[in-house]
Amino acid sequence: MVDIDVPIWAARLGVLRRGRLWSQRELAERLSAAADESTRDRLPALETLTSMIRLWEAGERRPDEWYAELLCRAFGVDETELFVGDAAGTTLWHYLTGIPLVPGMFTAEEEESTGRAIEAPQRADDRTVGYFRAILDAYTRTDLRPADAISVLRPVFVGIEEFRHDASSPVRRAFLLLATENAELISRLHHEAGNPGRALAWSDEAVRDAREAADALLEAYTLAQRGGLSDTAGDPGGLVALAVAARERAHLPARVDALSRHHEAQGHALAGNLDMCRRRLEESAQSLAEPGDDTPYRFDCSTQAHDTLCAGCLVDLGHARDAIEILEQQPPKAPPTYATAYALARMAHAYADVHECERSVETARQALALARQTGALRALRELAKVHIPPQEARHTRIRP
Repeated sequence: MVDIDVPIWAARLGVLRRGRLWSQRELAERLSAAADESTRDRLPALETLTSMIRLWEAGERRPDEWYAELLCRAFGVDETELFVGDAAGTTLWHYLTGIPLVPGMFTAEEEESTGRAIEAPQRADDRTVGYFRAILDAYTRTDLRPADAISVLRPVFVGIEEFRHDASSPVRRAFLLLATENAELISRLHHEAGNPGRALAWSDEAVRDAREAADALLEAYTLAQRGGLSDTAGDPGGLVALAVAARERAHLPARVDALSRHHEAQGHALAGNLDMCRRRLEESAQSLAEPGDDTPYRFDCSTQAHDTLCAGCLVDLGHARDAIEILEQQPPKAPPTYATAYALARMAHAYADVHECERSVETARQALALARQTGALRALRELAKVHIPPQEARHTRIRP
């Protein structure tokens, strides 16, 4: 077994924390919440507790009995599983690779089998492919902060890349397809996290992998998604070209066809072409209404996502009142995600454009709070476009 520079129990602490996407400070907060009211005042300040967790994970200090109990409560495991356990190999390979350990998702046998394949990629089989696909599914959620999801998906991509290069031929192509989907997902997350350069770089990787796999549908999907990465009016023709190119690659299933027409509509809106924009939005809605589409790719084609895009196009075209009418029909208690933050930012923009300052300010405040909560930097960039009269701006703090 490969030696590591920390005790196995310390490695397990870090692996369990990262798999849950908790920072060390967030774990400190959870320890405080796990303490009884009668003992909570024994805990040090949050900063001190965070420093203690850092020392525990480095193996420089071991938690005493009371802190061990709090850790078990926070993680939902027993002390044997946390500090002793019989899965040192599983802890080790997750610790060394950074691939997240998802609690309760896999059996001990599946974890051990994947660990053996990590050591010798020629051992990889369909079960290994299924393991990594399940990991991607577990972290493809809009309620996660984009930066947090990226932090766990990057090592997953590295692991998949090892298999696509070194695994035996029966499963190598499956890993190549999985690498394409992973790269495309990371690209969109970078877009939401406010890093367009990294988003385009990962999109390039996804397109290259799809072409290497000679999968026309997957290539069309990556091109359609790439068309939605830019919110700039600098190259609307480029957005249109990417969307059209996606439909030229293959006969698209309904959801991917709708995605392509969505992004073509964005390009037409940025170019000021109202008729073509409306035509493509109508076509995308018709595609979404078609039954029986079992497209396996991960993207949001919900009614809310479609309406937000339609409203955004109308804002770009200068039809803010029509955009408001669409956005106000959405559920008042939408889930707290980065997509909801962006929809609120778009609504604030629309209210500002029709000079409804009070409603714009209030909506912008909501969008700002949610954007900070969810890490939605794209929503923050949209808020930066909201023009509020100076006399109103002096009494608000809606800037990122």
